[in-house]
Amino acid sequence: MSHNGETLSQEEQQKLLEKYDPESNTRNLSGIFKWIVFLGLLSFSLFQLYTGIFGVLTAQLQRSIHLGFALSLIFLLFPARKKNRGIQTKPAWYDIVLAIAAIVVGAYWPLMIDDLVSRVGIITQLDFYVGVAAVLLVLEATRRAVGMPITIIAGLFLLYALYGPQMPGFLAHRGLSPERLIQTMFYTTEGILGTPLGVSATFIFLFLLFGAFLVKTGVGQYFNDLAVSIAGKQTGGPAKVAIFSSALQGTISGSSVANVVTSGSFTIPMMKKLGYKKEFAGGVEAAASTGGQLMPPIMGAAAFLMVEFIGGITYWEIAKAAAIPALLYFTGIWIMTHFEAKRIGLRGLKKEEMPNRKEVLKKIYLLTPILAVIVLLMTGMSVTRAALWSIVITILVSAIRKETRIGFKDMINALVDGARTALGVAAATAAAGIIVGVVTKTGLGLKLANGLLDLAGGALIPTLMLTMVACIVLGMGSPTTANYVITSTIAAPAIILLGVPDLSAHLFVFYFGIVADITPPVALAAFAAAGVSGGEPIKTGVNSAKLAIAAFIIPYMFVLSPELLMIDTVWYHLIWIVFTAIAGMMAIGSGIIGFWQRKLHWLERILGVVGGLMLIYPEGMSDVIGMVLFLILVALQFFVKGKGKAKPEMAN
Repeated sequence: MSHNGETLSQEEQQKLLEKYDPESNTRNLSGIFKWIVFLGLLSFSLFQLYTGIFGVLTAQLQRSIHLGFALSLIFLLFPARKKNRGIQTKPAWYDIVLAIAAIVVGAYWPLMIDDLVSRVGIITQLDFYVGVAAVLLVLEATRRAVGMPITIIAGLFLLYALYGPQMPGFLAHRGLSPERLIQTMFYTTEGILGTPLGVSATFIFLFLLFGAFLVKTGVGQYFNDLAVSIAGKQTGGPAKVAIFSSALQGTISGSSVANVVTSGSFTIPMMKKLGYKKEFAGGVEAAASTGGQLMPPIMGAAAFLMVEFIGGITYWEIAKAAAIPALLYFTGIWIMTHFEAKRIGLRGLKKEEMPNRKEVLKKIYLLTPILAVIVLLMTGMSVTRAALWSIVITILVSAIRKETRIGFKDMINALVDGARTALGVAAATAAAGIIVGVVTKTGLGLKLANGLLDLAGGALIPTLMLTMVACIVLGMGSPTTANYVITSTIAAPAIILLGVPDLSAHLFVFYFGIVADITPPVALAAFAAAGVSGGEPIKTGVNSAKLAIAAFIIPYMFVLSPELLMIDTVWYHLIWIVFTAIAGMMAIGSGIIGFWQRKLHWLERILGVVGGLMLIYPEGMSDVIGMVLFLILVALQFFVKGKGKAKPEMAN
């Protein structure tokens, strides 16, 4: 569905991705290197599939082979300097040297395992140099594939580990010798080869493959068509289409920026055509795409890490807990967009602009794989098995019709694409492992948690607010997975010390780490959306943060009242909580946008925001007061005729 040729071409999409998403910045290889990388990526996927089907190798072997593949391919694919991206057709000599070094590092554990296990805790000089190489290669690969911020953070943590005694105040610790540090980093499962990389080397990789197979069936385009046929005709239809399709896209994509560019290249031109301002159109797309990562079942791959970090919890419990908050998040954006569309008098799509609904519904079977994942996880199947079966189901479902069928060539390409998307995740999780290793070895997590509590005077709300700021700052340049690893080791312990359930605390830091993508001044998802819409980046960021106001409120709600995560609650109480929360979202939305049935007076706006907040906070008395304020607002809107009737002020 190209709208008057306004949608972005593939090249334009790629350019935008390269600008805002470091993971897309690869060389345009040709000749022998193109084949080497192609075969490398294919072997990477086949290795992961093999261990997924026949059982994972021991932790150190699985993770070091995964790391060897990822690092060597990153050096061949990602140039050292930005200006060479997309133009270099072959790697520089030093990249080939680095790639070979990465293969050696990756092969060191498999080749030396008996030796390494027999003298556990003692490292030889050779071990030490290989370990140093591993740390440096991980940092450089992360810089190339993921970006500077997380590389700098990991580097600072290494310095902190070495110079502990020189640190001020409560940050001081005994310090680690270089040997001890390297031993932790590469010869235990607490550093680079830690849990984050372990999750990348098992679940995440298989789900990224699943996503690559889904893309080959054309399911991304189908999400757009389905969204248009469901929401296109409503007030401000295209904006709601953006919300709906981004929520669906987010279930398979692990990156806010990639999500913005793929669904935004289609929805943003459609919104602009109907009279939405550029910044608002970009804001809607950025807010919705970022929320896609909060959407079960896949949740930007961080949910898999949560299983490992919290312990004693199944993946399904996390997906279930995240369902209501995700629903509220998207309802919030939907409501705000609806009021904004009414305020400036925007129409929906006309009949002739809509796709043929019958044709679209004929293809509804394309959603089977996503439903299959949910069902398989519900039945208690292991995440690895669920991912493998989902890939099989995708191939079977695609065979139903000729235009969606995946042939042998497509399968090979899907395996290669899946491995390519996994490179950034592997680098990010390896770097995050460095951070986690330092935190556990130096006891920094507890020190920072106690520091946060002292700052906040031991009170819950100030602690949550400080944690929120910390998460947003840490999340400003690192991808979802790395960002969650960092925030959960540094910030979550502070909330848990105050008696908040583990799951609530982890979801709290997860939410704010993701919201960083749409919080100015560094709102990567909003900047990418501005690139598509041609709007002003910071203004787009402000719009997206305003639309996603729900994301700033919901985490407080589920910490103060874990019932929202379906923890220890009964169904009728749950229905009441969801009902009051949605009513609260409507009140806040109308208060912020300043429109409902007509323009709101300033007093009504205050009434809306205050009443909404009280409704959202799930507690007996505040619900009652909130409901009274909400009903007063409704009465004023529907029975008191104001001056500001909805009028098409298209110039606005």
